[in-house]
Amino acid sequence: MKPLQFNNVFTTTLPADPATGVQPRQVKAAIFSRMQAHQAPDPYLIDFSEDAAAMLGLTPKDCESQEFVEVFAGNRTLSGMDPHATCYGGHQFGNWAGQLGDGRALNLGEIDTPTGHLMLQLKGAGPTPYSRGADGFAVLRSSVREYLCSEAMHGLGISTTRALCLIGTGDDVMRDMFYDGHPKTEPGAVVCRLSSSFIRFGHFQMLMARNEIDLLRQFTEFVIQREFAHLNTSESSPVDRYLGLFAEVCERTANLMADWMRVGFVHGVMNTDNLSILGETIDYGPYGWLDDFNPGWTPNTTDAQQKRYRYEQQPAIAQWNLLQLANALLPLVGESRPLESILSQYAGQYEAAWADTLRRKLGLVSYDADLANRLLSLITEVETDMTLFFRYLGDTSVTAESPLDALEPSFYDPAQLTPEYRSRLSQWLNDYRGALDEQGQLESVRQTTMQGANPKYTLRNYLSQQAIDAAENGDYSQIKTLLKVMRKPYENQPEFDYLAAKRPAWAKQKAGCSMLSCSS
Repeated sequence: MKPLQFNNVFTTTLPADPATGVQPRQVKAAIFSRMQAHQAPDPYLIDFSEDAAAMLGLTPKDCESQEFVEVFAGNRTLSGMDPHATCYGGHQFGNWAGQLGDGRALNLGEIDTPTGHLMLQLKGAGPTPYSRGADGFAVLRSSVREYLCSEAMHGLGISTTRALCLIGTGDDVMRDMFYDGHPKTEPGAVVCRLSSSFIRFGHFQMLMARNEIDLLRQFTEFVIQREFAHLNTSESSPVDRYLGLFAEVCERTANLMADWMRVGFVHGVMNTDNLSILGETIDYGPYGWLDDFNPGWTPNTTDAQQKRYRYEQQPAIAQWNLLQLANALLPLVGESRPLESILSQYAGQYEAAWADTLRRKLGLVSYDADLANRLLSLITEVETDMTLFFRYLGDTSVTAESPLDALEPSFYDPAQLTPEYRSRLSQWLNDYRGALDEQGQLESVRQTTMQGANPKYTLRNYLSQQAIDAAENGDYSQIKTLLKVMRKPYENQPEFDYLAAKRPAWAKQKAGCSMLSCSS
């Protein structure tokens, strides 16, 4: 395998926990703890992402080597690696949870690439000081989901951590999927994730909660220098930099929410410790994709009653989480007013991003709020496949005599398409055609715009579950196929049209397809 050159700016700049090893403990006055990964008894390669590997300068031959497997299972430490887990806190389902940290994630170290630095992180490599009594492992089903969705989101053009590889460990891991008293052993696996930084809102929160203000200042300055260096000018004061950091995180988060909403992605567990300071999608646990356009849906059974993290609530939850980040930065800024002023702009930033998103989804020249909102209301009334509806709308000529016919395959229950409903949808289509004419939008431009905003392929819940079921029987072909297709989700791939099909009836109530937990 090609050598990787580690620089480890993170661990050489910030203070370390004086203790080492994986024994659970409260870690104070430190950002991270050094440790080694669990030794996997029988690691084996399941799959790797050529695109992600290329970011590290690794070839397919490198990734197929036994050394690669040993390294990214956590069994071998390369020269220059500095394995560590980081300390952070967070609000979970709206409640302060105290110290959390990397409970099943191990950072191997940082490397420089032609496009910037990357931290390499193993998820599921065994216990850390932050595992809180858990085992720190990940099972195959959750690892398949993390691996595939990381790369699928990248293919969709949505900011995300990346996934280098998926490796089976040979461990038997005990899990109770729905916490209902029915545990069973499952095969263990590890995903290697890539990002320039895995810093979360919760890192700042933990330091503020412990009143470690000097360390909070040092950490914040490090984050700015490392990830937001453009804010560190000779004219900027420290407060200017802190406010600039918060403003940029707010804007990135607003744009991320609009992208999630665009494709029907539901994160499922938007705790403050699961939001990245970079505005990347991070921590693919009980996520799901809207099959039918139900704004009140959440895939997370843990959230089934409160539905705090339902689809329609995600932009507002992001704002609430940003408020917690503002509270964490308050000791550095000294007064709340400038932070409040920045946060007050978030709603407008999101609405602007969402308006432009809907404009592109509809192929309009300029956003028409009434037209967009009427359509969203219509497709909420009946069980409508969100992905297919917008894709069909983009593929269909609106000048056709009966464009409604081309949309019908996107509806799950034909019985819901009453004459009255058809009449209202037809009226909307007429108004839509009129708006396009009024705006002078060319049909070819409309279709191109819509095809670039509305994917044909998304990582539907049932597709992931089928890949998991096959993988648990030793067949990894579906993982490889999905990875290939999700690289180009906006392109027509006729040989894979079956992967664009709407949810089959059997998947509507199947565990893993419609119901997930935080262990998923």
